[in-house]
This record gives sequence, structure tokens and C-alpha cells, in this order.
Amino acid sequence: MPQIGWFEIVIIIILAILIIGPKDFPIVLKKIGKWTASFKNYIYDVQKDIVDVESSFDFENPYKNESSKINKNNKKNE
Repeated sequence: MPQIGWFEIVIIIILAILIIGPKDFPIVLKKIGKWTASFKNYIYDVQKDIVDVESSFDFENPYKNESSKINKNNKKNE
């Protein structure tokens, strides 16, 4: 995976200002910020929903009661 240093970031910013224009550059940055915030909120909501669904299930061993019955029967037979 390529690494991006400070020099490359500065070049990207300068090119973005030249292409978009200095007048519209802050507007574009605000839109990008809103998009990333909405994306982060969406991911947070999905993770929260998954945790809620996981907590609603009872992950207890369904065979726990049966094994305790078997152990009780074995003790009675001894």
C-alpha cells in the first residue's frame, strides 16, 4: 500500500484549489465533511443495531438443562 507524505498532500490541495477554484474550495470542503459525517453516522447506526440484535438473543447453551438431567440420572443409578 503506497504511503502519502506531507508533500503529496500539499500537491493534491494545490491542484484541488486550481481545478475547483479558490472561491468554491471551502464549499467543496464543507460538502465533503458533511458526506463523511453522514457516512460515519450511518456506520455507527448499523453497528448499534447489530449490538442491539446480539443483546436481544439469549446465547445460553440449549443443551445445558439436558446435560444436567443426564448427570442427575447417572448419580441416582450409582
